[in-house]
Amino acid sequence: MLLVDPDPADAVGGGRVRRSVRDWVVDALCFAIAVVVGLMSYDTAMRNDPPEMVQLLDLVVGAIACVALWWRRRWPVQLAVAAAIVGTVVASIAGATMILLFTVAVHRRYVVAVAIALLNVASGLVFYGVYPDLDLSYRGMLAFTVLGVVAITLWGMFVRARRQLVLSLRERAHQAESEAALRVERARHLERERIAREMHDVLAHRISLLSVHAGALEYRPDAPGDDIARAASVIRSSAHQALQDLREIIGVLRAPSSDDDLDRPQPTLAQLPALAEESRQAGMRVSLVDELTGDDAEPPPAVARCAYRVVQESLTNVRKHARGTGVCVTLAGGPGDGLEVEIRNRLPVGSATRSEIPGTGTGLIGLSERVELAGGRLDHGITPDGDFRVRAWLPWPA
Repeated sequence: MLLVDPDPADAVGGGRVRRSVRDWVVDALCFAIAVVVGLMSYDTAMRNDPPEMVQLLDLVVGAIACVALWWRRRWPVQLAVAAAIVGTVVASIAGATMILLFTVAVHRRYVVAVAIALLNVASGLVFYGVYPDLDLSYRGMLAFTVLGVVAITLWGMFVRARRQLVLSLRERAHQAESEAALRVERARHLERERIAREMHDVLAHRISLLSVHAGALEYRPDAPGDDIARAASVIRSSAHQALQDLREIIGVLRAPSSDDDLDRPQPTLAQLPALAEESRQAGMRVSLVDELTGDDAEPPPAVARCAYRVVQESLTNVRKHARGTGVCVTLAGGPGDGLEVEIRNRLPVGSATRSEIPGTGTGLIGLSERVELAGGRLDHGITPDGDFRVRAWLPWPA
């Protein structure tokens, strides 16, 4: 926390605040001003011709007050009160009293500064009763005293307000820098999560295709040569595509880019037939139903990409957990109504067996997060007809 003028008690370990070069220069200047003003006040007061002992004692006390200014930051209020009380009978302390009043106005709250100012005005009333001015009337000297005290106090308050403003702006700058650092770290964290979801959605689909075709070759080593060659071709093509997808994702890590980067092609609804055909080549029975309206209108790229990922992850989950069942992918909606994507498959017949293709168990969770970030909603579960359904609704502006 930033302080306008930290007290020594606020220092680390309760130690003293270390003086800067500026502090030494200001203290020396204040000492010189206190000496000059004190001597001028002393010369004016001594025109009343007090006893020599009083004159000497006045100079001694004034010198002690000027020296005490070196500790004015440590005890500003205490020294100001003592100087105001002693100033009722000592003339040479006027300069030190003025510096201490200014110090209190700078370093302490408004109430404390006003109280010290009133004490100095009362001290002036008593002083000019003891040492009347030979040139001015008592009222004139009183007005001069009040004007001087008010001017010094207001000046000190102005300096304090300016310091508070500067420190407030500095604290806001520090806070803004901290918030900016947190936003950057948050953005990095979100980008890592987005890339992780992207890798899961893309690579899990490709690798599941590899696993299906490799499993077919393992269980049918005596298959005709044409079938083996076709399966090997699919494995090679899927592996090549997986490496290509991985290369694109790694490119995102190396060179930050936005979701709308045109240098990196993004999946759209037009690529869903190709995605369904890949699954058919892996032995799945996939039907694609297009019920979109809007005269061939295209949804926003982010919405289309999200819908593609929903279908891709759902087909991957069917290959993992419900192999051999039929899958129906339905697209509905249009501009203004939103885009609805539904993937429905029959539950596998017979006892549930462990999936031959390992999974992370977070596919549907990742889909839910992706859809929510796109401003939509997703639900999944078993329908009354005995089907497993994944349904997502995404906003499609008119």
